[in-house]
Amino acid sequence: MKYEFDYQKLKGKIVEKTKNQENLANQMGVTKQSLNQKLNNKVAFKQSDIVTISTLLEISKVEIPEYFFTLKV
Repeated sequence: MKYEFDYQKLKGKIVEKTKNQENLANQMGVTKQSLNQKLNNKVAFKQSDIVTISTLLEISKVEIPEYFFTLKV
């Protein structure tokens, strides 16, 4: 069973903190395409991605589930 997650809140935080996905991808050292595939449920986020993004976007440890683990309905 493949789960799909809702990253709308994360996408909003990306715009708030870095203006766009390309800027965040650059800060992460990945391509915009790679980040976009993860945000569109084509490729899963690695644990290291979650830690890096949370640090860059100032997402606290307790907020991680609402940004990365909200299931699409």
